[in-house]
Amino acid sequence: MIHSCVVLITGASGGVGQAAALACASQGARIAIAYHKNRSAADRLLATLPGGPHGIFQADITQPNEAKDLVDAVYISMGSLDVLVNNAGVSARHDVTTMSYADWQSTWRRIMDTNLTAAANLAFCAAQHMISAGGRIINVSSRGAFRGEPLMPWYGASKAGMNAMGQSLAQALGPHNIFVYTVAPGFIETPMAAAVLAGPEGAAIRQQSPMGRVAQPQEVAETIRYLALEAPAFMTGSIIDINGASYLRS
Repeated sequence: MIHSCVVLITGASGGVGQAAALACASQGARIAIAYHKNRSAADRLLATLPGGPHGIFQADITQPNEAKDLVDAVYISMGSLDVLVNNAGVSARHDVTTMSYADWQSTWRRIMDTNLTAAANLAFCAAQHMISAGGRIINVSSRGAFRGEPLMPWYGASKAGMNAMGQSLAQALGPHNIFVYTVAPGFIETPMAAAVLAGPEGAAIRQQSPMGRVAQPQEVAETIRYLALEAPAFMTGSIIDINGASYLRS
């Protein structure tokens, strides 16, 4: 794959998204930084990226029209859209035996809208631009899609849906040279996981891996970079675990 390609990364203003932007830019890719509210973090990332020109794009991707407008804006302003990285995601932890029905519904909608529906809409819109020249779609899933998440069933369900969507799209889009890959990390040392890792569960979570730690954002980012810029086309449809052997699936 030509490394001067345009890579759109959602949730790029922090954590794995920021690390993936740096990793891809270091190999010559041009980065479209997509963010929702944190413009200052997006600006700081832009200032650190090598190469370019890169771009910053604001959107609430849970709104279908804004998701489409984001993809179209990247394609028009940057002249291409070669890789989409569906990295944006949210989560919440609740005891389902004590939460209210209203909270259950609102939490389910919020997580699904961001983690799955937005990713699906972005993938559809990106594919329309990629059909003529090919491209790649990378979905950031989770080991939670496989192992169960008793305090986050909506999160596990959203990521399981992402896995199934990615594999289905790999079959649908393969004839058009659009290849779809998924990464499934475990816990990562990011702001989203900070509260849990700093709490009473933190030590036990780290010990789930024989390495006694959780992943660093750069480790997930390097895998995303490989899939975006180097991975063989015949890997399309694959789901790659990045969890330090904390969860092994057959």
